Amino acid sequence: MTQRLPPRESLTVEFKSDRSKLPDRELIEALVCLANAEGGDLWLGVEDNGTPTGLHPEHSLLEGMAGMVAARTSPSLSVQTEAVEVDGVTVARIHVPKAHGEVATTSGVYLRRRLKHDGTPECVAMLPHERASRASSFGLIDVSTQPVAGASLADLDPLERERLRQAVQQFGGDRVLLELDDEALDGALMLTARQPDGSRVPTLTGLLLVGRETSLRQLVPTHEFAFQVLAQQAVRFNEFRRFPLLKALDWLETNFRPYNPEEELQVGLFRVPVPKVDMGAYREAVANALIHRDYHRLGAVHVRLEDEALVVSNPGGLVDGVTLANLLVTEPRPRNPALADAMKRIGVVERSGRGVDKIFRGMLKFGRPAPDYSYTTAQSVVLRLPTTEADLEFRRLVVEHERATNNELPIDSLIALAALRSTKRVTADELATQIQRDTASAKRTLEALSEAGLVEAHGSTRARSYTLSASLYQAVGDKAAYTRQAGFSSIQNEQMVLNFVRQHRQIKRADVMELCRLSTDQAAKLLKKMKDNGAIVQHGKNRGAVYTLSNSE
Repeated sequence: MTQRLPPRESLTVEFKSDRSKLPDRELIEALVCLANAEGGDLWLGVEDNGTPTGLHPEHSLLEGMAGMVAARTSPSLSVQTEAVEVDGVTVARIHVPKAHGEVATTSGVYLRRRLKHDGTPECVAMLPHERASRASSFGLIDVSTQPVAGASLADLDPLERERLRQAVQQFGGDRVLLELDDEALDGALMLTARQPDGSRVPTLTGLLLVGRETSLRQLVPTHEFAFQVLAQQAVRFNEFRRFPLLKALDWLETNFRPYNPEEELQVGLFRVPVPKVDMGAYREAVANALIHRDYHRLGAVHVRLEDEALVVSNPGGLVDGVTLANLLVTEPRPRNPALADAMKRIGVVERSGRGVDKIFRGMLKFGRPAPDYSYTTAQSVVLRLPTTEADLEFRRLVVEHERATNNELPIDSLIALAALRSTKRVTADELATQIQRDTASAKRTLEALSEAGLVEAHGSTRARSYTLSASLYQAVGDKAAYTRQAGFSSIQNEQMVLNFVRQHRQIKRADVMELCRLSTDQAAKLLKKMKDNGAIVQHGKNRGAVYTLSNSE
């Protein structure tokens, strides 16, 4: 099999020379490195600079290599090998899957692949805390339920317990918690873990929620958060804290409010606040960052207000199974399930676990751009909430519609309206990508908006497209834009076809599609209608057909 080599080594590509026969130990360690990162391909018989030099004679038969790899890794690593011809030289491509958990050599060596500061890859030892971090990202362990070494009940703060009970009342949490004494509350929220001797020891969840600040500094050194305000590259506020989480949320919100001005929108008899950043989205974003951060990694949770966006970032990338392409639809997969459950029962975060929807809603309902997760990496989740000016007329229409129907617009509908405001015209296929669902779901969303009078459909085939309705364009004072996007009426299209034929003596279906901005089926129907009415005459069939004016014209 002939194939081209990748241009260079990367996190998922490794070149290994085999001129002097690569020792089995080095080969196994290189494969383990890849498996404990993102998986990838090891090209055996290729120099570090990408030059293929071929396989050693003892590696020319690849049939037994997969078995050798499985026998010398724990748990057994299943790889696929194939011989590949590159520039007249035979090399081996060994595909390594990403391991779910950690893989070691049978000698007990744990290794992982990473990128250095210059972007080149290297293989390094996987330290104990990194193994635990990896396991939690795959959902294999819940570090938030683990007792914290060296902690005792004296590290829990009675004042924070009272804050927790007040939070249950304030946020409408599980009121059953208010009836429990301290020990029962600890058990219900997994704030402590019972030891074999009957004693109770604080868990990570317990220390994070009701721990003393001094104890947190000593026992959970990775816990830290910061609030920063950067205006035109000048630092106006920059403070780091290590408070327990409920106190942290209070402190972050108190410091953020002065930088979050509101204006008011009059909708009928009601005044609707329009803040710079929706506070519901803000609370959910900040709480998610504190709850889902990787507590094995050093680094602070940053809440940073910049000139054009509020940026919330936390150490630890997305957990396994969650990607930017399924963020809106995947089932909730918290990195720290016990901590996440406790915060839900207290009422701090969305009980359904669909906090991302709340963040999107908080942006889109004001006509602002959608939340931006594109800066997220394997090391950190980065969320940008644009602080551009709200579209007040769009907000008015959303409020009026929701009050008329007594229901909030679904998040998919808000995404669809945002897409239409941005691109002016969308199809169901195009919207499906944005709402992260199938085309049928996207079509149902668009048709529901069409029935509600917010969107208009154009065409009746697979090429059916949608624009904002005339009422929306009229509400924002841009009637001309509606005419441009909705296209021309059937009579106008017929007149354009006739004018074209008068000027050029004939017309083809492709000309009609371009002239009137119609799909293939729409152009065919228009031509058939004009032919049946006697306005034009068809010559030829199928793609070769041309149309001329009838004698009556």
